[in-house]
Amino acid sequence: MRVDLFDFDLPEDRIALRPARPRDAARLLVVRPGSVPEDRIVRDLPELLAPGDALVFNDTKVIPAQLFGERVRNGAAARIAVTLHMREAADRWRAFARPGKKLEPGDRITFGEAADRACLATGLAATVIEKGEGGDVLLAFDLAGPALDGAIAAVGHIPLPPYIAARRPEDGEDRRDYQTIYAREEGAVAAPTAGLHFTDDLFGRLDARGVSRHFVTLHVGAGTFLPVKAEDTAAHRMHAEIGTVDAATADALNAVRARGGRVVAVGTTSLRLLESAAGEDRIIRPFRGATDIFITPGYRFRAVDLLMTNFHLPRSTLFMLVSAFSGLETMRSAYAQAIETGYRFYSYGDASLLHPAEPE
Repeated sequence: MRVDLFDFDLPEDRIALRPARPRDAARLLVVRPGSVPEDRIVRDLPELLAPGDALVFNDTKVIPAQLFGERVRNGAAARIAVTLHMREAADRWRAFARPGKKLEPGDRITFGEAADRACLATGLAATVIEKGEGGDVLLAFDLAGPALDGAIAAVGHIPLPPYIAARRPEDGEDRRDYQTIYAREEGAVAAPTAGLHFTDDLFGRLDARGVSRHFVTLHVGAGTFLPVKAEDTAAHRMHAEIGTVDAATADALNAVRARGGRVVAVGTTSLRLLESAAGEDRIIRPFRGATDIFITPGYRFRAVDLLMTNFHLPRSTLFMLVSAFSGLETMRSAYAQAIETGYRFYSYGDASLLHPAEPE
């Protein structure tokens, strides 16, 4: 499909720079194909779901994956920024480097910086092993395992989405705000942002409603922020991300559906992982490994019955995904209403609860 079909105008003042407080006070646009979208708030979610429904959350935990450092080659130094996006071994990460043109295999980078952006003697250093396209590099760190994790936590920065980072610097509040309250499995470089709206109080009211909670893990990579540069969706390559659906969770979700309940994905990351784990027979199976599933209109959903998600960028793979789920014209109309009525967009923004389009 033509990528320009997924374009729309978004005023800059609709981009949220801070989350709603409390988290579940964010607005929630309920989208049912064929009906006018309904304006609610996230706190209303229990009454929008039915007893026996199941919410599926991504319990990945954001790490401070943005590192600043210095490359020295033949006496010449260059400032380098990297964003880790996929771990490949105890000591190896794939990363996006800026400026990537200043790196070659064999280069050494020392990471860490002070307030004046001077490099620190932190002991965190890496060698460039491979160099790919678009600034993608494979780094082998001198440290490994927990020692590497600790060093990254000490000198790394929360990699705010570029549409926020371009307008304000990261600060101490982001370490709390850009993390779900149930984050557990470290490895993401971007938050599963639909989950940012949940609070302990909301969980309690969902429990009372008879809505069950289940957890999967998809380590969100920095590739989620990459723009679609191709003119046709068929030419776009998705970056892979590592995910896990365990056997107990797969069995529980299959049982929910067998009883007539609905599987409700909280976020596009949960949806993409569940769809990767489901077969043509719509049965969810245990899954562990990489997924680069790219969902566009025409895709037939196997595992998910409802989707809660934030509002996404024009021409993005995520707007393509929601258009596949509820229909392109439905989503274009819903987004137009959201923009007109002041909904806040992107990672710290408001949410939507999407019902599926009727299968063609």
